[in-house]
Amino acid sequence: MCGIVGFIGEDDIVYDIMTGLQTLQHRGQDSAGIVTFKDVFHVRKAVGLVSEVFREEHIKRLVGNVGIGHVRYTTHGTKDISNAQPITTNYPFGISMVHNGNVTNFKKMTRAMYEDYHVLPTSSNDLEILLFTLAAELKEKDLRNISVPDIFDAVRRTQEKIEGAYAVLSVIANHGLLAFLDPNGIRPLKIGKRVTERGVVYGLASESVTFDHLGYETVRDMAPGEIVFIDHNHKIYSTIGHVVKQNFCVFEYIYFAREDSIIYKRNVAGRRVRMGQLIAEQIKAAGLLPDVVIDVPSSGYFAASGLAEALGVPYHRGLFKSSYIGRSFIAPKQSERESIVKQKLNPIKKAIDGKKIAVVDDSIVRGTTSKRIVNILRKAGAKEVYFVSSAPPVKHPCVYGIDMSVKTELIAANLNTDEICTYIGADALFYMQQEDLAGMFGDIGLCDACFSGKYPAGNVAEMLNDIESEKKALR
Repeated sequence: MCGIVGFIGEDDIVYDIMTGLQTLQHRGQDSAGIVTFKDVFHVRKAVGLVSEVFREEHIKRLVGNVGIGHVRYTTHGTKDISNAQPITTNYPFGISMVHNGNVTNFKKMTRAMYEDYHVLPTSSNDLEILLFTLAAELKEKDLRNISVPDIFDAVRRTQEKIEGAYAVLSVIANHGLLAFLDPNGIRPLKIGKRVTERGVVYGLASESVTFDHLGYETVRDMAPGEIVFIDHNHKIYSTIGHVVKQNFCVFEYIYFAREDSIIYKRNVAGRRVRMGQLIAEQIKAAGLLPDVVIDVPSSGYFAASGLAEALGVPYHRGLFKSSYIGRSFIAPKQSERESIVKQKLNPIKKAIDGKKIAVVDDSIVRGTTSKRIVNILRKAGAKEVYFVSSAPPVKHPCVYGIDMSVKTELIAANLNTDEICTYIGADALFYMQQEDLAGMFGDIGLCDACFSGKYPAGNVAEMLNDIESEKKALR
């Protein structure tokens, strides 16, 4: 899961790109990168946060009225600089690209790249597969007179070959800004615009919060399989390419998206409140009533507030979170995740001591973080601890861009609810029910493969084997 932005329309567009990346920093903390175009591509990318990667001397060099940016959360390949995005090629002409997602037929397409085009990847980043497949399809066109229909056809053929989840932004040199989604629309991408005295500036971003901060109007979400092209005359073109059906990642609502984002006309914070309200019915049915509801900050807050409201008990902040420590879920190693939790969370003992506590987290994946949180609350004097997950049990690996890809790491794949409750040391454990979660979204087709095991795209068995082999090699 990464964050991507792209803008076209006025000089010094780098400032909008950089601000946009800062609004999406929660989506990836491993590396950051920007490319702009004016006569040639101007690139800056490095390992680290946006504020660490871009200094004034870098920004001054990123000239042009079109560009794209990326913050990376590593799910494929290593997190060193060789895998940072964007990636650029001059074959068959200048193209630079960023993406959010995971290519599930990575090895197959890598072999095809070499056998068909004698191209070898220069990194372990699956973005190269998307980039060179599109480039090869464009090469079949009349490059001197390439048209928007030609570009759309090349993307459609790319979508037919590339399996998995991907939201893609690309600058095509001297032509414009290209965006497209996978046939299932698993990853988010939104269109925005800002009207100036000189015309319209268009933007694309993973979340609507980017446009809120920049003063853009959010126009709409892109549809599954949709292709959008914006030329240098500020004219926007759109078509539906290769499409299967909508299978949008429900984990965006549960954890990854920022609370103030709006996805498919639904406010993320409001959906999380509703999750808490629905789980309250289970707690009532169990005959339990906590003295206070707290959250695991900060992704558990809105579900905790909904739970407290529905139970008629107070919500308090019971755990202090340091603002200077990253998100534990997206740390690549278990030892790093545990270290982050230890540094990040500290109990507010007055809110906990002697009380029955319902503590709400967004999910339970490996169980070790939940166990540490329960232990923190016990040491702070909690009388009883009821652990609440606003996600259903995560029983199956995700192959579409969330780092929970080895089944042996998933506690719910190996233990039932009572056994998990005992393992984490809680007095009671409550999960969001899968049918309740599905019922919250009505007309949105959802990917819930991590709960249901129903994968909408790709050769999943092959991808899981590849990921497990890669993880073993990196240990």
